[in-house]
Amino acid sequence: MTRARPEFSVSLMCMDLMRAGEQLAVLNDRANQYHVDIMDGHFAKNITLSPDFVKAAHDFGALPMDMHLMTEHPGDWIELLAENGASTISVHAETVNRDAFRQLDRIRSSGCGTGVVLNPATPLSEVQHYLERIDLLTIMTVDVGYAGQPFIAEMLRKIEAAAELKRSEGLGFKLQIDGSCNGRTFGRLWDAGAEVFILGSSGLFGLDPDLATAWAIMQGAFSDATSVVL
Repeated sequence: MTRARPEFSVSLMCMDLMRAGEQLAVLNDRANQYHVDIMDGHFAKNITLSPDFVKAAHDFGALPMDMHLMTEHPGDWIELLAENGASTISVHAETVNRDAFRQLDRIRSSGCGTGVVLNPATPLSEVQHYLERIDLLTIMTVDVGYAGQPFIAEMLRKIEAAAELKRSEGLGFKLQIDGSCNGRTFGRLWDAGAEVFILGSSGLFGLDPDLATAWAIMQGAFSDATSVVL
C-alpha cells in the first residue's frame, strides 16, 4: 500500500523567540503545521507559550496551528485558544478520560479539529473507545515538559500498534510523534507507521543558525533514513 507523504509540524517553543517573525517567514513556505505547547506549570513543570502568543503567531503565520494542552484542566483553555487562531486542540488522555467525550465535543463545537495525546507510560487502550472521534493522535516519545530529552525506544511498539489499529478499523486520525524526531530516529519512526513528525531542537532548530539551511539538512536526514524523497 502506498503511504501518504510525511508531514512536518514545527514546535514553536523551540524557536528563537527573539527572531520569531523571521523564523515564521521561513517556515511558512516549508512546514505543514505549527505545534504550540501550552503548559500550566502543574501537569508539565514548565511554562512556555500563551494564548496571546497563539494570536500573534496566527496573525503572522500561514499554517494550521495544533495546540498541545499540557494542562491539568484543559477545558479552561479550549474556547480561548479557538478564538485566538487554533486549528486543532489536542488534550492529554491523562487529563480528560473522565469526560473525554464532552471535551472532544467542546473542541469540535469551537470550530477546531480534535486531538488526543498519550504520555509514554499511558497505554493505547486508554483512548481506544474514542479514536474514531479524533483527527490527530499524538504519541509522546519523551516525558512531557522540556525540549531536548532522550528518545524512549519502547514507544515504537505503541506507534506500531496505533498504526495497525488505524488500518484495521479504517480510522481517520493522523498519527503524530512528539519528542526527539531527528536523523537518529526518523527511520525507526517511519517504519513504525508515524505520519506527522514534530520538529524541535534536535530535529530542526539545532541543525544550523540559518533556519532555511537547517530545514534542508533535516530533509536530507529524513530522506537518508527513510529513502523517502522530499
